[in-house]
Amino acid sequence: MAKPGRELLAGFLAAVGALALFAWLAERVVRKQTIEFDAAIRGWLHGLASPPLTAAFRAITFCGSEYFLVPFGALLVWRLWTEGSRTAAVLFAVAVAGGEALLGVLKLVFHRPRPPVFFGLEEPTSYSFPSGHAMLSACFFGVAAAIVAARPGTRGRRFWIWAAAVLASLLIGISRIYLGMHYPSDVLAGYAAAVIWVAAVRLEYEARAGRRRAP
Repeated sequence: MAKPGRELLAGFLAAVGALALFAWLAERVVRKQTIEFDAAIRGWLHGLASPPLTAAFRAITFCGSEYFLVPFGALLVWRLWTEGSRTAAVLFAVAVAGGEALLGVLKLVFHRPRPPVFFGLEEPTSYSFPSGHAMLSACFFGVAAAIVAARPGTRGRRFWIWAAAVLASLLIGISRIYLGMHYPSDVLAGYAAAVIWVAAVRLEYEARAGRRRAP
């Protein structure tokens, strides 16, 4: 099987797995069956609290907020567009903006209240499930990594690009649990939703590309 075919198959299988995970989490959240799991992880992370760690996670969580992602994303789209990578620019914009729209729908559907926030921070006004920071950072850094890694370079370079994207997304998700902004199940569901959405965007892009190449 050619490399593009293998990548599409891997993306499809990842999306199927993510969909199963999201459905499983959603069912248990609705039935309130994640309470013990969420409390155990929240309690363990909160037990590690220290002023330096709290300061670090507050900075990390900022990198998953709209105040960071919107201007940085706009800069990336502008850079891709001006250098002639217009397909990549559109793909990135659709993946991130569409992910934001999907997130809003999911939050309204499940309307899960937020957990008690730690460290005297202000509680967000939106619903809790799934985590927007986890979902949007995974969409943002995942698609950005795919675009950059697709350019000519060594396998080692591609590995470190993907490693940085995964690490950034994971740290942002952990920061939301540490600060008390989300339950762990919210964060896991956010990652699962991101995989589903990005895979759907990729499959649609490949389908359109295939129709353009067809005689």
